Amino acid sequence: MDSIVTPLRQLLYVSSSNPSGAKIDVPTVVEQSRHNNALDGVTGLLWSDGKRFLQVLEGAADSVMTTFARIRADPRHHAIVVLHERNIEAREFGNWTMVQRRPGDDPDALDRKMRRLLEGASQTVRGNFLGLIAARP
Repeated sequence: MDSIVTPLRQLLYVSSSNPSGAKIDVPTVVEQSRHNNALDGVTGLLWSDGKRFLQVLEGAADSVMTTFARIRADPRHHAIVVLHERNIEAREFGNWTMVQRRPGDDPDALDRKMRRLLEGASQTVRGNFLGLIAARP
């Protein structure tokens, strides 16, 4: 009997923090997301400067869509836009990786780290992240 292969899905979105002015505790969000995503088998990459979020999610299609539904329902996100969505043969980001820029961090060092993490990504995913990095204040 043939084994059933679950298709992998990749979803890339951008969002802004809720305009209500409420501060977002990004380190807490990162830890909570790492936990939830590990349980769901979702991997990817998140870039945030505390005001904007760019994230690619990868995993079984149902897990990615469940994770994205949770993000869409989160009041900390505003103006969520899906930039790219597709089926993939293999994950481009083997481990869940989240990057955030904290006050006092060297932005150039963070940019170099992001470029390394994006080396195996598709042109579309890499281009979106590098565009946001290039526009950083």
